Amino acid sequence: SASLFAQSNVRHGSYAPYSRTMLKICWEEAFHLKHGEDIVLTLAMGTNQQRDMLQEAANRWWEPTMMFFGPDTSAEQDDAIIWGIKEKTNEELRQAWLSRYVKQIRELGITIPDPNLHYDETAKRWEYTTPDWKKLASIVTGHGPASKQRLGFRQLSYDESAWVRQAIMGRRRVV
Repeated sequence: SASLFAQSNVRHGSYAPYSRTMLKICWEEAFHLKHGEDIVLTLAMGTNQQRDMLQEAANRWWEPTMMFFGPDTSAEQDDAIIWGIKEKTNEELRQAWLSRYVKQIRELGITIPDPNLHYDETAKRWEYTTPDWKKLASIVTGHGPASKQRLGFRQLSYDESAWVRQAIMGRRRVV
């Protein structure tokens, strides 16, 4: 769901090829979003084990979802806004996402794993625990908690498929 918010943000941007492509991508993402919402509803109305799975997923994905929008940067410092590629700041998107989903998540009986999350009526904005941007930088540079396992799996897949590359390439050097 967060990706659809981000992608919709560039749908009306100044770079026409990107904007046109985003129309199709957003349409496709909306389909995936509806499918995901159906799965969430099914789990929420399911057995205790299914509800536990849903809570575990919320616990696992809350912080990455909050990170997904990126750090809070002012419009004056965001080149994509300055150039007209996107319309809203990262924080505006995060706030819109929180406004759209927090109530629904809570209505499903899911506990949001952020004790600081609340809506500040005076400021008219959601307050939340600031994501650990150093943790995100570590993950995206290949030093995350699952990086070693993921890279090991890729190496194993590469090694086990060597025979296919050899069959196709024959005696030529296989990369």
